[in-house]
Amino acid sequence: MTDHHSEELLDRIKEFVHTHVYPLEPDFLHRPFRELIPALNAKRDEVKRMGLWAPHLPKEHGGLGLALSEFALVSEELGRTPIGHYLFNCQAPDIGNMEILLTHGTPEQKQTYFEPLARGDVRSCFSMTEPEHPGSNPTWMSTTAVKDGDDYVINGHKWFTSSAEGASFAIVMAITNPEASNRYKRASQIIVPIPTPGFQLIRNISVMGDEGSDYASHAEVRYENCRVPQSNLLGQEGEGFTIAQERLGPGRIHHCMRWIGICERAFDLMCSYASRRELSPGVLLGSRQNVQEWIAESRAEINAARLLVLQTARAIDRQGAPAVRKDISLIKFFVAGILQKVLDRAIQVHGALGLTDATLLSYWYRHERAARIYDGPDEVHKTVVARSELKKYEQHD
Repeated sequence: MTDHHSEELLDRIKEFVHTHVYPLEPDFLHRPFRELIPALNAKRDEVKRMGLWAPHLPKEHGGLGLALSEFALVSEELGRTPIGHYLFNCQAPDIGNMEILLTHGTPEQKQTYFEPLARGDVRSCFSMTEPEHPGSNPTWMSTTAVKDGDDYVINGHKWFTSSAEGASFAIVMAITNPEASNRYKRASQIIVPIPTPGFQLIRNISVMGDEGSDYASHAEVRYENCRVPQSNLLGQEGEGFTIAQERLGPGRIHHCMRWIGICERAFDLMCSYASRRELSPGVLLGSRQNVQEWIAESRAEINAARLLVLQTARAIDRQGAPAVRKDISLIKFFVAGILQKVLDRAIQVHGALGLTDATLLSYWYRHERAARIYDGPDEVHKTVVARSELKKYEQHD
């Protein structure tokens, strides 16, 4: 895509978000999601008519065919509102499931699961993390899938199975090859239709006081003798970890650029409020040096974060995610940290107002603290970066 076409696309998306999506946000914050579905579906239909649907997918599958580095800029624009990615059908975890189904799915799997997901007719969930094991170690899990005739019988306990409520299918990580000497070859990914006997959605986990809805939730799930055909295996047996890593590399670009979009919206709210809020007659909040420092630091950090992420996205486009593992880890903890700083400053500038649901700031503060934990906590990613850098200084005999 040429720079001209890229700018034109971003302008169209920005105009749509400002004109059609921002007005929906008060209802999104204060009304049950199910009450909003008719209005949101109307906006989704409008996105399709405008030819902006599923920007991450190839054109032959109804998308825009954008490269990862191009989609990154779109993700930033959509990230300025909590419902942007949903309206364009590129929200997590559906976007990751679409990508791995497109790459690893059989023709039958694509027809049954990918195509309805790409059309926006259904939603899906991804079931990997277990409460008994650290989520930062996806090679250590207890959920098993044992062959029985032509089926797999799945047993295990998962949590933070994102968007399980309202999902039409799950992609579950389970141990199929427990005796494999290579621990990275023990797990597989298997598609489980919902409902299937033995798939039990125990509860939506309350996160920062919010149990979520069928728009976004984090469920505890049990698989008890959950039987699915072996034809539901995604990719090859024992390749679950590899597929997960393929999913998570681009996924971290998606997240980081969404976070930058949140930062830009929070920055806009902060500057707008500082420029009009009076501390005393004729004395504006923005005239205070500490507020000006927060604004300057936020502007510099957001710009730096964007450049780092786009550089990494372009590297993935050229070389693939495994070749730039260190850079992916670097942006993950760096941008998540910037997000927390910018949101915190914006709330501080708003004072007590920032704690209320009169703005989006408190919503994002609750929902995005998790950015420093999911897809690998800061500590794990910092270790990856530090070890990579230290290797350059190792002495070799």
